[in-house]
Amino acid sequence: MARRAYKGRPGRRASRNRPNGWSRRWIQSDTARAALGCTPMRYPTWRSTTSTCIGTMMRLRRALTSGKRGQAPFPQRREVEKGPVPFFPVFLTLLIILGAGTLLSASDPGTGDWPMWGGTPDRNMVSKMTGVPTEWDVESKENVKWMAELGSQSYGNPVVAEGVVLVGTNNESVKDPKQDGDRGVLMAFREEDGEFLWQITHEKLSSGRANDWPYQGVCSSPLVENGVAYYVSNRGVVMAVDLDGFRDGNNDGPVTDEKLTSERDGDIVWQFDMMEEVGSFPHNMSNSSPVSHGDLIYVSTSNGQDESHVNIPSPKAPAIIALNKKTGELVWEDNPVEDRILHGQWSAAAVAKVGDTVQVIMGQGDGWVRANDAVTGERLWEFDTNPKDAVWPKTRNNVISTAVVYDGLVYVANGQDPEHGEGVGHLYAIDPTKRGDITESGRVWHYEKIRRSISTAAVHDGLVYYADFSGFLHCLDAKTGKPYWVHDMFAAIWGSPLVIDGKVYLGDEDGDITVLQAGKELKEISENNMGSSVYATPVPANGVLFINNRNQLFALSAKGAQTAGP
Repeated sequence: MARRAYKGRPGRRASRNRPNGWSRRWIQSDTARAALGCTPMRYPTWRSTTSTCIGTMMRLRRALTSGKRGQAPFPQRREVEKGPVPFFPVFLTLLIILGAGTLLSASDPGTGDWPMWGGTPDRNMVSKMTGVPTEWDVESKENVKWMAELGSQSYGNPVVAEGVVLVGTNNESVKDPKQDGDRGVLMAFREEDGEFLWQITHEKLSSGRANDWPYQGVCSSPLVENGVAYYVSNRGVVMAVDLDGFRDGNNDGPVTDEKLTSERDGDIVWQFDMMEEVGSFPHNMSNSSPVSHGDLIYVSTSNGQDESHVNIPSPKAPAIIALNKKTGELVWEDNPVEDRILHGQWSAAAVAKVGDTVQVIMGQGDGWVRANDAVTGERLWEFDTNPKDAVWPKTRNNVISTAVVYDGLVYVANGQDPEHGEGVGHLYAIDPTKRGDITESGRVWHYEKIRRSISTAAVHDGLVYYADFSGFLHCLDAKTGKPYWVHDMFAAIWGSPLVIDGKVYLGDEDGDITVLQAGKELKEISENNMGSSVYATPVPANGVLFINNRNQLFALSAKGAQTAGP
């Protein structure tokens, strides 16, 4: 099936009490833009979410909505609406849990840094930091410490470590005229003031959008350990780079033949080309946010279908690999999916200790969640997140969300590439002490009122906060799955909720960051617009809240903010 440009976005919840049939499809169509005096961005494939008038359309959309934004009845299952849909490759780095054993790490980095997707290997989106602002204004700069320009699309999440902020983007904000054109970019900024430090750019694959969709940039959220940042480039290459770049005057190896070695360039330590070394064939884009244990790092290969959406060119390529983080050598691989890939594989792994075994837990392209022994790669258990009668693509999903490990349970939901629109979803709590096929024996609870999701859970004080792509944030009992409330964001959600200082922060495609009171009672505290779509998750570090919208990175701070203790 060929990809296609489109006019307007799919009419999600179009029948939801909008007068005269006006829906989000009309609100964000070219007709509506013309009526509002708006102009689309230069890339028509992305214009539904990148209009320069997104704030105006958001206000119009709310005016057309009969109900108040916020509390919603538990959403009824609706048929997926048909019609042209945009291509939204899923790179969230996302966008997500374990048995009754001792966890490998706590759910908050004691240094105050946020050095990886989710902050810690268990991927739980919770921080002990206090004093971050609940209100800010990106135009007046109220509570804005600094702002930095990114490319025109930014799907990854920032990470903050050792005084440096790293974020993936594209090359539309050219920092070096010698490196112009469409490229994937990892940018480094100084944490204190947002000064640009260095970048690494990656040329696009010659195979084009089949493996490396135009203008999407680097979508992986890096992992930083001991002065080295690990991430997956748009070319499907696992990168290890020096956090100082070439600013320290050293060319760290074993890679020492970089062509660009100025102080504004990144310094490659080693690289592992997954397409070349293990034969992976990423569908549209490579994305996985690395996680580590001991001397190993773990990533998804993004192996998937070709553009026919039927053929799997590389069914023997592994779904997950473990590399030596010092040398980049392949240590183990596993391919439980083979020719059962439904679309692509873009999840990230979580790592936690269950009993005496450290497990690597990851959602995969056939809709199953699986765990491997972190050291040996032995497959420990697998769990099917779909009902047995589910059929792709209407009711069967793959797993793009990252599993979260908290208090002896694994929390994960399934979903699909946002290009496919809305649909039914499933959220589970899983017991990872079981072995083999634990679809029945390992199911602690199953929540069926969630829609398709690419988000990661935040679990805190006995509650699970989970967002779905249809725009609902769900609050459930962590032990039983009992629902307490559902909040309607009235816009698609790509990122994940963050629990911090007794509050829940969550961004949406309209560019809003909503702040809610954490707890069993739903209470909205504030709503702050970031100026353009937010595909990422708020990141807390050292008393500051970092949020990137589509093309800018903001550091938000209020007086009295405190970092977390050990």
